[in-house]
Amino acid sequence: MHGPASPGWLLVALCAATGAYCLLRMRNGDERQRRAAGGEALMGFGMAVMAVPAAAFTPPGWAWPVYAAVFGAAALRALWAARSDAHHLHHLVGSSAMVYMAVAMASPAEHHSPAHADAGAAHGGSGVPLLTGALLLYFAAYVLVSGVRLLPAAGGPAGVVAWGDRPELARACRLSMGIGMLAMLLTM
Repeated sequence: MHGPASPGWLLVALCAATGAYCLLRMRNGDERQRRAAGGEALMGFGMAVMAVPAAAFTPPGWAWPVYAAVFGAAALRALWAARSDAHHLHHLVGSSAMVYMAVAMASPAEHHSPAHADAGAAHGGSGVPLLTGALLLYFAAYVLVSGVRLLPAAGGPAGVVAWGDRPELARACRLSMGIGMLAMLLTM
């Protein structure tokens, strides 16, 4: 992404740790939860790779179309799964946002220069494309709602729950990916 190196590496670490935890969640016995955790692991690791600061590594030109194809396939899978479970609509938005960012990163370098940002006529005069703004609003709302859901409820869990089966950790995982998505969209 196009930001300072230190926050970029922190974002890489956050997304990679989230992806690793989602892999742990895939050991759950429930097929539906395993599939969701697998999609979230793909998203976490994909975000980690995309967040590597450009000063450290610049992917070859062919990497961005491959990246867009992988997340395009994930978006189609989420669209198909959304027929039976509305939770997959969020996966659809997240995968589509990754496709959008990959396409934006694949565009020529002059589109990311400060001089081009001043020519905001194509972006409604604000310098931020309408789609980026809509995605920012969606993920900001998602982060706020997810944060509220993490607030402790009265009573708490009754028994010992396996590490990968703790619902509050799964929610924290999704919250951290939402925060990561916000950071990535802001640095586009």
